[in-house]
Amino acid sequence: MNRTSDFKEESQFRKDAESVLDKLLSQIDELEFGEFEPRRTPGTLSITFEDGAVFMLSLQTPTHELWLSANYTAWHFLRVSEEWVERDSGASMIQELSSLLTDKLDEDVQLEL
Repeated sequence: MNRTSDFKEESQFRKDAESVLDKLLSQIDELEFGEFEPRRTPGTLSITFEDGAVFMLSLQTPTHELWLSANYTAWHFLRVSEEWVERDSGASMIQELSSLLTDKLDEDVQLEL
């Protein structure tokens, strides 16, 4: 399915996407279970787990997308009608990331934006 990003300007994409990464980092930092290390750098949020696995969410400025890499799989999210959704399936980014963290940490994780 062809979806079109809400963003028309790169500067607005960068501002909003960086804000999303900050909000997610804040919530992940507050989780009180599991052994993992979240790290925020410009354009990326990575979570490294004690088994060496890494989940990474990164800005893809040319396409106005956030790309998630986890468990040898990649998702491409764009903001459509104020919600971050996977460009091909339409799945919610927050639901996908919450589910991945729930499975990895074996605890219920419910992220919000």
